[in-house]
Amino acid sequence: MHPNPVFHDQTAQDNIAFARERAFGILAINHDAGPVMAHVPFLIDEDASHLHLHLVRSNPIARALKTPLPARIAVSGPDGYVSPDWYEVTDQVPTWNYVAVHLTGTLELRPHEEMRDLLDRQSKHFEDQLTPKAPWKTDKMTPEVLDKMMRQIVPCRMKIEKVDGTWKLNQNKPDDVRLRAADYMDAYGMGNETRALAALMRGAK
Repeated sequence: MHPNPVFHDQTAQDNIAFARERAFGILAINHDAGPVMAHVPFLIDEDASHLHLHLVRSNPIARALKTPLPARIAVSGPDGYVSPDWYEVTDQVPTWNYVAVHLTGTLELRPHEEMRDLLDRQSKHFEDQLTPKAPWKTDKMTPEVLDKMMRQIVPCRMKIEKVDGTWKLNQNKPDDVRLRAADYMDAYGMGNETRALAALMRGAK
């Protein structure tokens, strides 16, 4: 993460809220063969004490979890290139703005009996965002087919022990310069992601 402290002034609650809304990240552990990563959706408890996810049983991380292991999930937000021309001041260089939150803690396998509840909670979390669509539920599945599929995945839980976030949004520039760059980002950026990034830049302090 960027070391400049000006980009680390969000509260732990802000970072948790951001990660909870994104609900998808890159899970990483150290392994004998080197770092191992997996892209995973997840849920965070209301009190932000634990994060819940599932892995395919054959995933190297799942296989390594014979005992609990240190782990980190990197959650990325909108990002985009910033042209130095957009500042409309001299002697500037290109940069890249982004938001990223890292959640660090201890990852463990959970009893397989918890898999159905986790799957139900995860699907509800995402299906609720598709309103007015009627939500998909696991009870729509043929029980035998659902049971077979659930045997291929394992529930995991990570105790959240550290929260860090980088919100690199040109806070190191004067407000008028940052806001000009946000306007150009909005006008010349590519799609919804850079528009979301421009909105975050406007709200930066």
